[in-house]
This record gives sequence, structure tokens and C-alpha cells, in this order.
Amino acid sequence: MAGLPGLPLTTDTPALIIGLVLIALCLAAAVVRPFGLSESAVAIPCVAIALITGASTLSVARHSVGGLLPTVAFLAAILSFGHLCAKEGVFDYLGSLTARLSAGSPRRLLVLVVGFAALVTATLTLDATVVLVTPVVLATTRQLRVADRPHSYACAHLANSGSLLLPVSNLTNLLAFAASGLSFGRFAAVMTLPWLLACALDWAGLRLAFRADLRTKASGAAEPRPLPRYALAVLGLTITGFVATTAVDVAPAWAAFAGCVALAAPALTRRRTTPVELVREASLGFCAFVLCLGVLVAGVLDKGAQRWLAHLVPSGTGLASLVLLALIAAVLANLVNNLPTTLALLPLVSGSPLAVLAVLVGVNIGPNATYPGSLATLLWRRSLPEDAKPSAREFHLLGLSTTPIAVVLVTGVVWLCAAPLGLR
Repeated sequence: MAGLPGLPLTTDTPALIIGLVLIALCLAAAVVRPFGLSESAVAIPCVAIALITGASTLSVARHSVGGLLPTVAFLAAILSFGHLCAKEGVFDYLGSLTARLSAGSPRRLLVLVVGFAALVTATLTLDATVVLVTPVVLATTRQLRVADRPHSYACAHLANSGSLLLPVSNLTNLLAFAASGLSFGRFAAVMTLPWLLACALDWAGLRLAFRADLRTKASGAAEPRPLPRYALAVLGLTITGFVATTAVDVAPAWAAFAGCVALAAPALTRRRTTPVELVREASLGFCAFVLCLGVLVAGVLDKGAQRWLAHLVPSGTGLASLVLLALIAAVLANLVNNLPTTLALLPLVSGSPLAVLAVLVGVNIGPNATYPGSLATLLWRRSLPEDAKPSAREFHLLGLSTTPIAVVLVTGVVWLCAAPLGLR
């Protein structure tokens, strides 16, 4: 296995320990958010400490930031775009439509919520599902007077496993897309069936786990919402733009930025949002956190962690090797979060598109097992009202009983779908 491109593979145990402690501190701060501070308030000083102590170097930092900047630019643009879609009533309309189509059946509502969350995650990233869709779904279940739990869980699980479809669905996808060498279209083609299977497995797990909650017919009705024609048209064109830009080797951030401009113009004119609000919704603090975390992970890899991981990661693209790789990625994601895991594993498998996709299955579906698996899951739990928060025992029992088999089965389908596209 090769080292990070352009960086030496060395061993420096004290620096490695310092780097690991700093990563843990950054992740803990992102979870707890002390005094309501941005994640970057801790991450930036941690990078400074890493540079001072030798846990990272300026050359490693420049290499890491340069590689991550296009990805982080897209993240900022798509977060603002999701906010504008919400302001234009896209999510309220889809929530109301979901309620009407359910015809008062909680079981049918669960199917629709799974589809709703999966489509939003795939097109507008998992953050949109966690932050914007979950409140709409909770409002819908309470208007219908049905149980919150199965539908709220659907938002959390589909925010992770529902992000397999497109390169733009998740920050991990953007990183994997860059490492895979695939076009936007080929990426989506090989991941369509795995994505559908992952969504179906989530639905089946929730349907079984909450079968008692899904028996009572709805006794209320959801409020109708107007159809946001212009916003939906811009959304469709923006998604088309993601495909078109990557086809001509242009960063998808430009398509997201164009969508922001198209929605921001009428929203600002009608005073439904403000420039300050748009900048705030871009989550620049979180974007800085991602860059800092990338620097810290690159430093840890440079100081010896990559050598250890290289012995752990299986070689080859046979089915058994890919399943093992996906399971390793899933376990690491639940131990240290999926973003550091992605940053650590991708350099080791970047020469094989199929291995990159196996890692992606692990870091996207794997976090459904535990709270620390992804920042999206932590954000979902933190944003729920007190009377809707699940118990840690219930969450982890459900996740640990369904996630491993989902990782194995979905990886197997990735392996099968890769053959027609010449990836194995």
C-alpha cells in the first residue's frame, strides 16, 4: 500500500499520540459544542498545537487543505442551497404531500418518509435530511397523531445509508468520488441498486422494530401546502448541473452556487432571507472544522498510522476482500467517526474504484450502529425535542442488530453491479 501522495511514510510515536488526542478532542467538541461555540473554535487551536508540537507539518497541512478545498466549497454551497429550498417551502410541501399519500396509514407513511428522506439525502446531502426534513416529519406525525419514533428514526438512518447514490450526497461521497476516478454518471450507475437495497433494508428493519407503533391508524390531518414550482424547477436544474459539470471536469460547487443564486434572488427580494442568514447557513465554522480535521488526520497518517492501517486493509477486489474492507470501515467509523475514517482509508485504496466504493458503504451505512458514527446522527439526536429523543439503549440495539448485515449485503451488490461497468 502506498503512502499519501507526495508525503513520506514515517513513524513518530509521540507525535502520533498527540495527533490522535487532538482528533479526539476535536470530535468531542463537535459533539458537545461547549458554550454553543462552533466546531472550529476548538479545531483551529488543535491544528496550531499539532504544528507546534510536530504532530503535523506545514507541508502536510498545505497538501491536505489543497485537496479538501473543492469538497468543502461544495459543502458550503449545498448547505445554503438546502436552506433556500426550505425557505421556498420545498420541504413543507413534500411533507404535506407525504401525509396525504399515506391516507392515514402509519405503515404507508413510513414507506413514504423513507423515500422522502432518501431522495432529499441523495440530492441535497444528509445534513438537509437531519436539519430540515426531520422537523417537517415530526410536525407531520403529530398533525396525523401517529407515533413519532419509526418516522424520526427513518430520518436518522436514511441520512446515512440513503447517501450512497450520488457523489454529492455526503461529504464522504465527495471525498470518495475524488479518489475513485469515476465520472458522476458511472458512480451513480454502480451505486443505484446498492442505494435502493440500503433504503429497503432500513425500511424493513424499522417496520419490524416498530410494528406495534405502526398499527394505530392516524386520527388527524396534515395541513396542505402550496406547490413551490419555481424552487422545484431550480432544484431539478441544479441536480442536472451536478452531472453536467463533472462531465466536463468542472467542480460541482459551481452548479450548487448557481442554484443558490437562482433561489437567493427572489428570496432576498421578498425578504424571506438575508445575506447574513445565507452566510450563516453555509456553516463556515463547520467547513473550517472539516479542513482542520483533514490536517490532523493527514498528520496522524504521516506519523505512522498509515503503516498500521496498510497492514489492516485487505488487498484485492474479490467479494470477500471488499466485504472485509467495508466492515473495517464501518467499525472504524463507529470508533472514531466516519469522516476521519474516510480521510484515513481512502489514500490506501485510491488506486481501486471498487475498493473506494466498499469503503464508502462502510462509512455511510456503518454509522447507523452508534451515535458517534457520524456527525449527522449526533446532530439529529441533539436537534430532537426532549419528548422525541430515543433512549441510547433502543437506538444502539436497533443499529447493532441491522447495520452489519446491511453493510455485507450492500457491499455484495456493489460487487455485482461493478462487473457490467468494467470495474472488476
